[in-house]
Amino acid sequence: MNLRVWKWQFWQQIVLSLVLGVAAGALINNFGGGEKTAADWLDPFGDVYVSLLKVVVVPLVFAAIVVSVGRLRGVGSVARLTAKTLGWFVVTSAIATAIGLTVALLIKPGQGLGKLSSESTATDPVTWTQVLHNLFPSNIVKAMADGNVLGVVTFAVLFGAALVAIGDRGARLTSLIDDLYVVMQKVVWWVVRLTPIGSFFLIGSVVATYGPSSLAPLAKFTGAIYLAVAIMLLVGYPVLLRAFGRVNPLKFLRNSWPAIQFGFVSSSSLATLPIAQRVSIERNGVQREYASFAQPLGATIKFDGCGAIYPAVAAVFVAQYTGVHLGIADYALIALAAVIGQLGTGGTPGPALVALTLTLTTVGLPLQAVGYLIAIDKVIDMARTALNVTGQLTVPVLVARSEGLLDEAVFNGPPKELTSGPAEPEEQGAPDASGEAPARERAAEPVPA
Repeated sequence: MNLRVWKWQFWQQIVLSLVLGVAAGALINNFGGGEKTAADWLDPFGDVYVSLLKVVVVPLVFAAIVVSVGRLRGVGSVARLTAKTLGWFVVTSAIATAIGLTVALLIKPGQGLGKLSSESTATDPVTWTQVLHNLFPSNIVKAMADGNVLGVVTFAVLFGAALVAIGDRGARLTSLIDDLYVVMQKVVWWVVRLTPIGSFFLIGSVVATYGPSSLAPLAKFTGAIYLAVAIMLLVGYPVLLRAFGRVNPLKFLRNSWPAIQFGFVSSSSLATLPIAQRVSIERNGVQREYASFAQPLGATIKFDGCGAIYPAVAAVFVAQYTGVHLGIADYALIALAAVIGQLGTGGTPGPALVALTLTLTTVGLPLQAVGYLIAIDKVIDMARTALNVTGQLTVPVLVARSEGLLDEAVFNGPPKELTSGPAEPEEQGAPDASGEAPARERAAEPVPA
C-alpha cells in the first residue's frame, strides 16, 4: 500500500480525513474541554476552508450564468428550455418532498424523545417578501457583497440576455466573462483540493463539541433522512429517467457517480459544479450549450436534499417532538414551502438551515429544536448534497432527451475517464489532478471508470 497520502485518489484522502477527524474529536471530547478546544484550534481552520468556498461562489455563478445564456442563442427556444428546466426542478422537488414526508410519518423520528438539552440558535424567520427581494435585488453590488446568489442569478440572466440581444457588439465582453469563468473554475479546483484538510477540522469540531453519545437521540432522525435520500436516488430519479428520459437509470448512476461521490464528501453543490458539468457533457451526453446553462442554474436553486427532503422530515420531527398536531392542510403547506422555498435558499450559506427555518415559520412550528439539529448537520449534509447533485444531473438529461439534445452514443458508451480529483479547467499543456495531460490531449477513446 502506498503510504504517501498525497498520491492517493481524492476520495481516499477524504475518507481518511473523516476517520481521523472523528477520532481526534472523540479524543478531545473524552479528555474534557471539547467545546473550548474546538473553538480555539479546530473551528478557525474549518472556518477558513468554508470561507474559501464562499468567496468563489458569486463570481463563479455570475460568470457561468452569463456565459451559458449566451451559448443558448443557437439552441432552440431559450424560453422553452428554461421553462422545461424549471418545470422539472419543481416536479422532482415535489416528489422528493412527498417521499420525505412519507418516510417521516412512517418512522416517527420525533416520538419517544426526552427533553432535548440545547439552546436555540434559530435564525430570524424568513418571510416570503424576503424571498422576493432576494430574487430581485435593488443593488446588484450589495447583493454580491451579501452573498445573495439568487439575486446574482437573476441579474446574470438579464445581463446575458442583453449581451445576446446586442449581437456582435457584446462579443468582446462575452469573451472576457468567459475567461473569468475559466479562471474561477481554476480557483474552485484549488479550493476543493483542500477538502480533505477542511473535512478533518469540520467533523473534528462537531465530534469534539457534542461528543458521539450526544447524537444518539437523533439516530432515528438521521436514519429517516438517509432512507428518504436513498429512495429518491434509487427509485424516484430512476423511474423518471426510464419513463420520461427513456434511458437506462443504472447507466446514468454509473456515469454520474464521480459527481455524486464528490458532492457527498465535499457537502457543496457549487464546489461540485465543475465536475458535474463535465459529467453532464462528457458522460451523460447532454449538449454542451444546454448543460452549461442547466448545471449552474441547478447548482444554484435546485436542492432536493437540502430544500425538499430535509425540511419535510425535520418539520415532522419538530411537530412530533413538541407535540404539535399536523393536519392534511399543514402537510400540504410544508410541501409547498419546501418546494417553492428553494428559490429563496439558492446559493446562500447554509441553505438547509434557511429552508428549514422558512418551512417551520410558514407552518407555525416552534424553532427551538433547530439548534439541536445543527449538531448532526455535517453527518446528514453529505447525503443531502449527494442527492442535490443527482437531481441537478437528472433534469438536464430529461430536458435534453425531450429536445433532441442528448447524445445517446456518449450516454450509452464507456464512461469517459475524468480526473482522479475534482475537475480542473482544461488548459493546453496543463496537468490534471492525476499528473496526466488534460483530457483533450489524451487518446480520443474513452476509458471506463
